[in-house]
Parts: sequence; C-alpha cells; structure tokens
Amino acid sequence: MAFRLFVPILAGATLRERLLACIGATIGIALTGVISGLAMGGGPHVALLVAPMGASAVLLFAVPASPLAQPWSIIGGNSISALVGVTVAHFIHDPVMASGLAVALAIAAMSFTRCLHPPGGAAALTAVLGGPAVVSAGFLFPFVPVALNSIILVTLGLLFHRLARRNYPHVAAPAANSHGTADPPAQQRVGFQPEDIDAALTTLDETFDIDRNDLERLLRQVELQAMVRSHRTLLCQDIMSRDVVSVPEQATADEARQQLLDHNIRTLPVVGADARLVGAVGLRELTKATDTVKGVMSKAGTASPETPAMSLLPLLTDGRSHAVVIVDGERRILGLITQTDLLAAAARVQAADKGLAAA
Repeated sequence: MAFRLFVPILAGATLRERLLACIGATIGIALTGVISGLAMGGGPHVALLVAPMGASAVLLFAVPASPLAQPWSIIGGNSISALVGVTVAHFIHDPVMASGLAVALAIAAMSFTRCLHPPGGAAALTAVLGGPAVVSAGFLFPFVPVALNSIILVTLGLLFHRLARRNYPHVAAPAANSHGTADPPAQQRVGFQPEDIDAALTTLDETFDIDRNDLERLLRQVELQAMVRSHRTLLCQDIMSRDVVSVPEQATADEARQQLLDHNIRTLPVVGADARLVGAVGLRELTKATDTVKGVMSKAGTASPETPAMSLLPLLTDGRSHAVVIVDGERRILGLITQTDLLAAAARVQAADKGLAAA
C-alpha cells in the first residue's frame, strides 16, 4: 500500500517500469534541451524545447512498446503536425478556427503518413498559438526546434532503452517457421487464427493502442497460461526421465555422436568438470564440430522439478529444441523431458479429463 500511487494503470506496468520512465524522462528532456540550445548557438544553460516534447517523453519512456511511441511516430508526428499548424496559421488568421482545423488536419496527415503521435496535436496547436517566437520562425519552426528536439529525444531514448535492456524500437515480429517452410509454426496451427483476431477487432469496432502482432502474441500467451493453470498439478518431476545420458565438455564430436546413436536420442546435455550443466549438443551442432563438443554446444533449455510440465510447450514446439534439462539450484542434472515425454503426458491428461467429464 505504500506505493499505491504506482498501482499499474496500464497492463504489464510495474513499479520498476514507472521508475525507469521517470529516470529516462529526466535525462531525455534535460539533455534534449541542452543539446538543442548548444546546436542553435545558445549556452549550456539555454534550453531550446517545445512543450509537446514533454508528452512525447511520456510515451517514449513510459510505454516504449506502444505504436504511438516508435521513432517515426515521434519524429514524423511532431514535425509533420507542426508543419500543418504553421501552414494553417499562414492562411487562416482567426485563432479559434485555425486551432481546430490545425489539429484536425494534423491527425489526418499523421494517419496517412503512418506516424500517429498524440503530442503531434499539441505541436500543431503550438504552431498556431505559439506567439511571436513561432511567428518569427515561420516555416522553419517545424524543423527547428520541433524536428531537432524530436530527433535528439529519440536518439537519447534509443541509448537509454538499450542500457535498460528494453526492446526499442519495439518490433512485434510474428513467429516464423524454423524449418524454412511456408507452414506456420506448430503452436500456431491450433487454437485461434489471425483472421479470428481481425474478425474480433471488426466486431468490437474500436482502436486499441497495441500492435496487431503483439495482440496475437499476448493472446497465445494467455492460452498457454490458462492451460498451465488447469494442469498445474502435473509437474516436471512427475514425467521426467531420471537416468540421463550426458557428455563432458571435453568429449570429442565422434564420442558425442556415438552416444546419440547408441541411445537413439536427439539431445545430449553437456556437463563441466564439476558435473554441472553447461550446455547441450545434438546432431545439428556436431556437424560443425572439429574437436571437442565445448566449441559447438548450444545453450540448454532448463526447468526446475517443480515447474508445471505444460509450461514447457513453447520451448518444445519451437522447431529447434527437442528436450529440456531438469536441474536443481546448482545446475546439477536431475532429469530430462523430451517432446515424446510431454506428448505422452498431454495425452494422458486429456484422457483423464474426458473420464472426469463422462463421470
């Protein structure tokens, strides 16, 4: 309750995210003003900023995944809207009429140029009502300071988000088939389809501030979480194999390859000198090996014994991973779950659910 002011008002928002947004906005706005002032020949204490940058900073640092907060949205939205505002003010001298028309035309221009950005409306309004400073700048105003401010702010945002390990610019790339074929990935061949999302959006007849691919990714995660919750009692320790075949990281490629063939398996956990898991190899990795497996091993997918087994579905259906290694807190191998293990468990759970329904 001590931090009730930071209770999320946006889905996924956390106290950490809000604090990062505050820090980012502080740095971004301050440096944008200073750098812009220096670029225009002012001193380090002369901040050259337009008011819409404050609103742009809220989107850039608080909701960086929003389509409204992407680089082109900020730079294009502010600059194009300011240009619209200056143009309207040049031809229409009644401030009331010019204000409404500038914002309306700014929305239309941003929509056509795919850079819708709410602060752009403020940029258009500033161009109309900004006073003598804006009037004297004339058609230079959309470029200096508006475009200059926007470019500097976005550049600082890119650096800040990279340091904060955030995905910006946000790219909502749809999942691809790892086998290089035209089929959708295995996990997308069941359940809802993309056309179902389009139909739902058409039915709701509203605009949502989320990329369509992000929406699909979110809904698929909801499906997974619902399934994991409904089968939470089935844990990894219940279905894992415990007699796990592994190889030391100094084993040769031929030795590892022979182990795979002898045991008719597709993945070998690799252990270090202290018997802790350090990676995994399969035939794909071994085709590139010239010496030991240490040089070609890949990162192993891992889980704890208490992890719900169904939560492994995304990893074991990604088209690349064939097994998940079950480890303890010190990364010592306790067991292994393959695609076959999970498929058998899912079939057993489905049969049990049907039995309960019939009863």
